[in-house]
Amino acid sequence: MRTKYRLGIDAGGTFTDFVVANRQTGEVKLFKALSTPSDPTKAIQNGLKLISDDLAISPRELVSDCDLCINGTTVGLNALITHRGGRTGLICTAGHEDSIEIRNGHKEDGFRYDPEYPAATMLVPRYLRKGVRERVISDGSIRLAMEEEDVRSACELFRKEGIETIAISFVWSVLNPAHEHRAAEIVRKMMPDAILTVGSELYPQVREYTRTSTAVTNAYLAPVIRKYVAAVDSYFRSLGARQPVRYFQSNGGLAIGQAMTDRSVYAINSGPASAPQAGLYVCAPFKKKNVITVDMGGTSFDMTLTKDGQTNLNKNIDFLRYRIGVPMIQVETLGAGGGSIGWIDSLGLIQVGPQSAGSEPGPACYGQGGLEPTTSDANLVLGYLNPEGLLGGKLPLDLGKARAAIKARVADPLGISIERAAYGMYTIVNNNMVNGIRRVSVERGYDPRDFVLVGAGGATAAHITALAREMGIETIILPKLASGLCAFGQIISDVKYNYMATAPVRLDNAAAYRRIDKLFGQIEAEGVKHLKTDGFKQSQIDIKRSLDMRYVGQVHECTVDIGTFPINDKTIEKVKEAFHRRHEELYTYSERHNAVEVVNLESTLYGRIDKPKAPKLARGAPAAKALKGYRKAVFDPSGRPARTPIYDGAKLGAGATVRGPAIIEEVTTTIVIEPGWTARLDASGSYVMTYRKR
Repeated sequence: MRTKYRLGIDAGGTFTDFVVANRQTGEVKLFKALSTPSDPTKAIQNGLKLISDDLAISPRELVSDCDLCINGTTVGLNALITHRGGRTGLICTAGHEDSIEIRNGHKEDGFRYDPEYPAATMLVPRYLRKGVRERVISDGSIRLAMEEEDVRSACELFRKEGIETIAISFVWSVLNPAHEHRAAEIVRKMMPDAILTVGSELYPQVREYTRTSTAVTNAYLAPVIRKYVAAVDSYFRSLGARQPVRYFQSNGGLAIGQAMTDRSVYAINSGPASAPQAGLYVCAPFKKKNVITVDMGGTSFDMTLTKDGQTNLNKNIDFLRYRIGVPMIQVETLGAGGGSIGWIDSLGLIQVGPQSAGSEPGPACYGQGGLEPTTSDANLVLGYLNPEGLLGGKLPLDLGKARAAIKARVADPLGISIERAAYGMYTIVNNNMVNGIRRVSVERGYDPRDFVLVGAGGATAAHITALAREMGIETIILPKLASGLCAFGQIISDVKYNYMATAPVRLDNAAAYRRIDKLFGQIEAEGVKHLKTDGFKQSQIDIKRSLDMRYVGQVHECTVDIGTFPINDKTIEKVKEAFHRRHEELYTYSERHNAVEVVNLESTLYGRIDKPKAPKLARGAPAAKALKGYRKAVFDPSGRPARTPIYDGAKLGAGATVRGPAIIEEVTTTIVIEPGWTARLDASGSYVMTYRKR
């Protein structure tokens, strides 16, 4: 029997979003439940209860009738932020115990010359980094055989210290992993219950510090991810799930739970990594491929940029002060969300964030004990949010408590009205977000005016026209599913695995070409086997290749996409030319006379899944029929309110047009349309918002 539904779940810091797609009709429904950080599965249970009530079926019937249940989670990210990972030990080459602390000899960019910038918190304390006498040199040969007693001694210490997860990373193990593999055998024998990360298996590429840091981060997160995956998998199995739960990875694809527990580092940006895919999907009807997707939730503001349909992947970057080598969708994150707290700094200026009230206790207006003024409190005071509550009234809002919090913490200290204080908070948080958008666009050589702005997240729609106005962007695409767009992005994404190898060779001889071609064949065979075990047919598998290349004498390499053709003396010029062009794109010049060398290679394998049928809205009555009343709202720094029409988004049909100033209330988000902007609801289910030039 063909299954009827597909379910996407995106667990954020404040809300957990649920998107259910009917694969037969194309109908997509969105639900939200408060996140439960102490027990994430409780939020899933609460969300499934909302869905079952709406669809009039039990959670068991829903889950058993899903072809895929997909979960994106911030549990790994939160563990790294709060330093609540597992107790971790590191086994490394003797003399290299401090490589993760030396950090290639410098601090992160932006703080390199700041003597007061504090050192990063080490995920493995010094006494739990144990050196092993061994040495593989740069040609892969063994200079010094491994002293196995050193590994056993490390395990004795780890057992005494209650270590639950271990990383192994030796110098030049990517060229000869024999020592790492033998060390892993000893650890598994002496500590069979410990979780083990082997650096040359997780990140088989050149750069010792990056590989060691990636392995340590993976080991640190592994117990947290394993516990989370086990709980979620068990819960869905108890409901009769036909397929294993798929988890969204930070590389922009899906994976089964076992892959996530083995490669926990791929869970770091699990939630926001699906935003670019969703952004391209909602822009497809309008033939737009230059997209900036912004997602403002309760805690953070995430930004991604897609140029010509391609989203940047980061490799070998510092993320939350830890070097990560594996590919991650390039997501910029700010502490700017609906729960971001407003405060007065030592100079008497308004600041907003990065501190957040989260979901517990949440903004003051939630009435759960929060006393600090937040972005949501400001939006309520400004008249943007419905005083009767969010989520169709299921989350009541207390205007009195919002006003009291802003008065006590912001307005009174500055001697201004509550409305002016609220508008000041609104402006500051917008400026913070605009600066973030500039980082992903202007600072990388892109003109934001050449892009459309796609809104995601529950809080974004209240700020989106202000952000676009400030950036000079004249077109916004805001889907009705904006507040759950990342969850929607999950249900339209493919399974994706990255396989890597290292091959430090000059591209000047046939032996080098054969070596690269052979390595591609080996890692791709492994990936195809993995996907076929996962249930995919050969016809459903796609492969993309890339090489990390540089001119001989350069220190850093750049990633170059190439085709899946054989690498030989007939095709090598095509590879070199692709590198020259990429070098020109990044650095404005190339050196075609110079020798080229390869450092690393990578194959990305996709298991294509069927996409849900696209929804299509019927034409409806004019917008005037959806007018539900008026509310006073503030649109300028004076704090003077204006009588503003309020529209019921559920009653708007395709073709309906609303001109600002106005507010459209959807069940899970509120769209604030500033003066000068017009919103037209397209049949694809997205509002197309444009600015009227005066």
